[in-house]
Amino acid sequence: MLRGAGVLVAVVAVLALAAGVQEVRGYAVEVDAHAEECFFDQIKTGTKVGVNFQVAEGGFLDIDVKITGPDGKIIYSGERETDGKYTFSAHMDGRYTYCFSNAMSTVTPKLVVFSVNIAGQEGFVPDDLAGKHDKLHDMVEELAEAVMAVKREQDYMIVRERTHRMINDSTNSRVVWWSFFEAVVLILMTIGQVYYINRFFEVKQMV
Repeated sequence: MLRGAGVLVAVVAVLALAAGVQEVRGYAVEVDAHAEECFFDQIKTGTKVGVNFQVAEGGFLDIDVKITGPDGKIIYSGERETDGKYTFSAHMDGRYTYCFSNAMSTVTPKLVVFSVNIAGQEGFVPDDLAGKHDKLHDMVEELAEAVMAVKREQDYMIVRERTHRMINDSTNSRVVWWSFFEAVVLILMTIGQVYYINRFFEVKQMV
């Protein structure tokens, strides 16, 4: 059963690529303190675009996000976000920009992992099928969208697992160092008490 599902996914992926259904790209960028990193795509009107992002490393794992259209219109804006998903349809032809700002940080850089999913801007339909309702093409497009959604979710979960593992490692390290500090304090207190008691009895014997 799993093998059959794998074959289906592979077939759908190949058909999706052949049909030019959508384009998915993943990035990882380090945003320095007081800096902003921007990326852009040329997109046609009506095209669906999905942006997924997550802060994987740095500080409180937060970042400012802004998506703007060719006319300067702000499509999405968020402050101090750890992760998120946003989907929109292009309202006009032109360059759409995605920016990640770390202006709030004074020292710490942030590592941002994100992906951009752009649906097929044009359907490559043969001339003899132009104007006809191609059910197979629609099915391939729907299946490809579902496969890409699963892939995006898997990438998102991988990044989340990595982030949580780093947090756990950091917490464990702090617990170990705190335990070591407590042990040192207890040893010093014990030595101090023994020394004080010895001095106390020495003074009494002299008296």
